[in-house]
Amino acid sequence: MTEEERKLILESPPIGTFALMSAVIGGMVIAWLFLYYGVFLPRG
Repeated sequence: MTEEERKLILESPPIGTFALMSAVIGGMVIAWLFLYYGVFLPRG
């Protein structure tokens, strides 16, 4: 790996991390909505 390739990798944004964070946050939102509308509201 050349110095230019290493510099390019270090300066690029962490796309995979952002994708993983988005998936986790999306799952948490879906779970919260399920709990709110599927569990809490029907019970009053």
